[in-house]
Amino acid sequence: MERICQNSDRIQHSGEVIPWKQALARHRIEKCLTYYRLGSQKGRVELHSTLSAMVYRHVSLLKDQLGFHGRLNLIDDFLQIYYIEVLKAFRRENQLLEDFTPRIRLELAEFMAFAEHYARRRIHLPGYGNQQLIILRAQSFARKQPSESVVDIELAMESARGDEEEGYGRSFVLKQLREQMVADMGEPTDSVLRGLVLNQLLDYLHDQGQQECVDYLVLKLQDMSVAEIDAILNLTPRQRDYLQQRFKYHVEKFSCSHGWKLVHQWLGADLEDNLGLSSQRWQFFISSLSVDQRQLLELKRGEMGDRAIAKVMNCTLKQIQSRWYKVLELAWQIRNQGQHRNPIEK
Repeated sequence: MERICQNSDRIQHSGEVIPWKQALARHRIEKCLTYYRLGSQKGRVELHSTLSAMVYRHVSLLKDQLGFHGRLNLIDDFLQIYYIEVLKAFRRENQLLEDFTPRIRLELAEFMAFAEHYARRRIHLPGYGNQQLIILRAQSFARKQPSESVVDIELAMESARGDEEEGYGRSFVLKQLREQMVADMGEPTDSVLRGLVLNQLLDYLHDQGQQECVDYLVLKLQDMSVAEIDAILNLTPRQRDYLQQRFKYHVEKFSCSHGWKLVHQWLGADLEDNLGLSSQRWQFFISSLSVDQRQLLELKRGEMGDRAIAKVMNCTLKQIQSRWYKVLELAWQIRNQGQHRNPIEK
C-alpha cells in the first residue's frame, strides 16, 4: 500500500492518502479471501484463466501459424515463467527468506492474490504512457520466442533452488507438464477458454459503445434473476426486452465476425472440426455454398489471412469479412437446427 500511494501522483495530490491506503488494503484482503474460499485447485484455475485472458492477444500475436491449442500451450509456457518471477517478487516485497514457499491454504491465497495484483501493475514507459506489467512481459516473450522448457505453478511454489537448479527442473518436467496440470488443476482449458471468450466479448461490447449490454452480461454471469437485473439497471419490461434483443444481436455478430475463431474453438466447432458439423450436415453445408463461398472456405482452412484472401479473390477486406460472416451464419443455422440460443447467451 505504501509503494502504491507513494508512486501515485493522483493519490498524493488528493490529500486523502490514508483513506486510499485503507481502501487499497480492503481490496487486497477481499481478493485474498476470494482465493482462500476457492481453495488451492480452483484458485489456481481461476488465476490461470484470468492471466491467460490478459495476455492472449499479446502472446499469440506472432504465432498465428499455430493451431489454437498450440497457442494455448504457448500461453501456458509464458505463464510458467511468469509464476517464477512472481514468486521471487513475493519473497522480496514481503521480506521473506529466499527459500520461502507458500504451502498452507492462507499462504497460497496470499500468493495467488499477489500474482494477480502484480500482473496489473502499471509500468511507466517514457514517451508511451504506461502499460500493465504482465502485458509487457508477454510482448517480450512473443518477440524473443524463448526455447527454454517450462515449469508449472506447482513447481514454482515448491522450488527452493538456485537458478542453475531451476534450469534442470524445467528440463525434467517438460514431458509431464500437461499431464500434471490436468491432474493438479482439474483441466483448466475449458475455464481458460470461457474466460478468453467472455473477456473478448466484453471488449467488443465496450468498443461498440454498448455499456448497457456490458452491464447486462456482467449481471447475467452472476446468476441474477430477471427481477434483480431489472431493479439494478432500472429497466421496465419493455426496456428489458429491447436490451435482450440488442444483446442477442451483438453476441451473434461477435460470434460470426470479430471473435469467430475463438468462439468456434471454444465450442469445439472450428475449421479443423468441420465447424462442428457431422459428416452428413457438412456435405449439406458444402452443397449450400456458392462457388465464391467454397473458395473462401478453402482459403480459410489453409490458414490464409484475410488480407491475403482479399488479394486472391480480388475484393476488399470488408467484402471478405462480410462473406465469411454469411458462411459462419449458415453453418451455425445447420449445426443448431432445433436449437434457438447461442451458447454464449446461456
